Amino acid sequence: MDAPADAARAAWLAAQNWLKWQRRILPLFGAASLLFAWWALVTYFEVKPFIAPAPQVVAQVLVQKSDILFANLVPTAIEALSGFALGNLAAILMATLFVHAKSIEMAFFPIVVLINSIPVVAKAPILVLLLGNGMAPKIAIAAVICFFPTLVNMVRGLEAVSPQALELMHVLSANKREVFFRLRLPTSIPFLFSALKIAASTAVVGAIVGEWIGSQEGIGALIIQATYAFDSALLYATVICGSTFSVAFFLVIRMIERLCVRWVPANHG
Repeated sequence: MDAPADAARAAWLAAQNWLKWQRRILPLFGAASLLFAWWALVTYFEVKPFIAPAPQVVAQVLVQKSDILFANLVPTAIEALSGFALGNLAAILMATLFVHAKSIEMAFFPIVVLINSIPVVAKAPILVLLLGNGMAPKIAIAAVICFFPTLVNMVRGLEAVSPQALELMHVLSANKREVFFRLRLPTSIPFLFSALKIAASTAVVGAIVGEWIGSQEGIGALIIQATYAFDSALLYATVICGSTFSVAFFLVIRMIERLCVRWVPANHG
């Protein structure tokens, strides 16, 4: 290999390494900037603690009440993960049915859109009345809120197969099962993970909203308790705790995506 090629490769590797460090450093810089702005605004305008506590006060509560926060995070995490699994599984199965039976898609997809258009705060009381005050309605709410984005993306992914590849499968006398598992399903994986990353956050939101109605434990219940008690430091700490779990869940899905997805179809995104 000649010297210009070596120099070009070295420059490319250096650029990739710098980009990798930027992806690590810039989010930390952004978070530090927001914390500083938060502290500066609260201090400069002398905001009352019950309205907006200083970040160091919230950090102190996170440490002092970590046992309470963790105890309430556990049921929320169980509800979110269960709803995530249930909602996405149902969406994948229905997307498969829609792709293979267009008449069923035309009949029921508008109903799915109609149900999705109902605000989650309106669905929650109905599901609580139907399923009671246990974990079941919270899991159902998380599942419902995950369902629609995954359904839309999965249908799109299953239909994103190349016409030439589909024609080749037909020439080879492949049946519907072989076409699905060898062609449609692999093509849909990048679309599926796009939906799963959205669902990772919305599942936590759904579980928390469900806990606002008739729940004695969980992040949502703790938010309501802190609000009524005017304990703003605990309120902020609870929100941060729930958001941290949501971000961690999102990062886990993205890590799995990097392991599973080695290519992206040209018409994706």
